Amino acid sequence: MLEILFLLLPVAAGYGWVMGRNSVRQAQRRQSSILSRHYFKGLNFLLSDQPDRAVDTLIKMIDIDSDTVETHIAMGNFFRHRGEIDRAIKVHQNLVTGQKLTGNQQHDALKELGKDYLLAGFLERAENAYLELLNSEKHFATAQAQLFNIYQTTKEWSRAIDLAENVIKSGADSDELYRRLAHFYCEQAQLEWNQDQLERAEELIGKAASVDEHAVRPWLMAGQIAIDKGHYRDAMDKLMEVPQRDISWFSEAVPLLEQCADRLEQWDTLETMLAPYWQQCATAYIAWVKLLARQGKRQEAIDHLLRQLRSKPTMKGFKTLMAFYLTQQPNEQTTDSLTMLHDLVDEQIHQRPKYRCSGCGFSGKKLYWLCPSCKKWGVLKPIKGLDGE
Repeated sequence: MLEILFLLLPVAAGYGWVMGRNSVRQAQRRQSSILSRHYFKGLNFLLSDQPDRAVDTLIKMIDIDSDTVETHIAMGNFFRHRGEIDRAIKVHQNLVTGQKLTGNQQHDALKELGKDYLLAGFLERAENAYLELLNSEKHFATAQAQLFNIYQTTKEWSRAIDLAENVIKSGADSDELYRRLAHFYCEQAQLEWNQDQLERAEELIGKAASVDEHAVRPWLMAGQIAIDKGHYRDAMDKLMEVPQRDISWFSEAVPLLEQCADRLEQWDTLETMLAPYWQQCATAYIAWVKLLARQGKRQEAIDHLLRQLRSKPTMKGFKTLMAFYLTQQPNEQTTDSLTMLHDLVDEQIHQRPKYRCSGCGFSGKKLYWLCPSCKKWGVLKPIKGLDGE
C-alpha cells in the first residue's frame, strides 16, 4: 500500500502542474479577450468617426496593462497630427497620471504632453512639463531646447538666463549655449536700458562680453550707452572692439564712430581708428574718403573711391561718387541727370534688405539678433556685395 502511495506522488504533482498551467492560460486568455475587445471597440469608434468615444475606450486599457503605453502615445500623436490637440492632451494626460508606468515611460508621455501644450498655446503648462523633464537624462536636451523657445517667445529673459546658467553649472559646455546666454544678457540689458537703469544694463552687457568672446552685440550696445551718457571717447574705445571680434560687423560701428568724432571734433582720432579696416566694407571706405575730402584732398578721395569701386563695387560707393561729381558739375543739364540718377540709386539702397541669415537665408532691412525664421541667435549679418557692404 505504501509503495502505491509513493508511486502516486509524481502523478499528483504532474496533475497539479497541468491544472495550474491551464489556470494561468485561462487567465491570460480572459485578459487577452478583454484587451482585444477594447482594441476592436476603440478601433470601431475611430473608424466610425467617433474619436471621443475611441479615446475613452483606449484610456480604459491603461488600467488593464501598462504594456499598452506605446500604443496610447502613438494614438495621442495621431490625434495631434490631425490637429485634434484636446484629444491628444486627454490621452497623454491619462498616461502621465497613470500609476503603473515606469519612470522612462512617464517621461516619454510627459514629453509628448509638452508638445501638445505648446501646440495648444498653453505655454505655462508646457513649461511645467519640460521643467520636470530636466531631471530626465533621456529627454534633457529636448526639455532644455523647448524651455529656451518658450522663454524667447514670452521674452522672459531673466528665466532664460537662469536656465542657461544652471545648464552650464551642470557641466554642459558648447559655443551655442554661451552664444545664446550672451544674447539673453543683452536682451535683459536692453530692458534695463529702456527703463534708464544704465548701471544694471552695463553690468549685464559686461557679463555678455565675458561669456562669449566673439560677440559683437555687447560692444555695440556698450558704445551706444556711452554715447547716451556723453562719454564719446569711451564709446569710441568700446566700438573699436567690434572689428577685433568680427570684422563683418564693422559697418555697424562706423556711423557711431563718426558721431563721436563729430561731437569731439577729433577727426584725426577717427582716421587712426579707421586706418587698419577702411577697405573692409563700403561703410568704412566711404567714411575714409569723406575724411580725405574734409582735409581738402578731394581728388585723392575720388581716386580712393574709384579704386574701391573697381575692386568691390557697391551701390553705396557709387552713390557717394555721384555726390562728389554733383558738387563740381558746372553743366546744368548734366547736373540734373546726375541728381536723378543719384536719387534713383538712393531709393534702390533703401528698398533693398541690409541683413541676411547665414542659416535659412531670411533677409530684411531691420536687424534681428534672433532670426525670425530659423530662431537662431546671431546668424543675421550685414549683406555683402553690390547691394550691401
